[in-house]
Amino acid sequence: MGSGILGRAFFQAYRQALANASKTGVAQEAMQNAVRKAGKSITEQEARQILGVTEQTSWEEIVQKYDKLFENNAKAGSFYLQSKVHRAKECLEEVYRSKSTPS
Repeated sequence: MGSGILGRAFFQAYRQALANASKTGVAQEAMQNAVRKAGKSITEQEARQILGVTEQTSWEEIVQKYDKLFENNAKAGSFYLQSKVHRAKECLEEVYRSKSTPS
């Protein structure tokens, strides 16, 4: 019974927070920021520079470079660089996937 009351209270608080956010424009601002960030994805060239690979580099070598750089930045404590390395791998993964898929 106590969890039911707590659940209802949480749900009501959540609905009120959403209503307040829509009144103040916070929801629209958050959505605009998400759209801006989505438009700032890295290019293939940037991804290759981050991982230190060329267009002729095999996928296996890219994964090895990624693993090494990701682990090195995990040890050094640089989350920013670690995320850049991860985004670079994601970008190149899409490139290699599109090349291997017949059109």
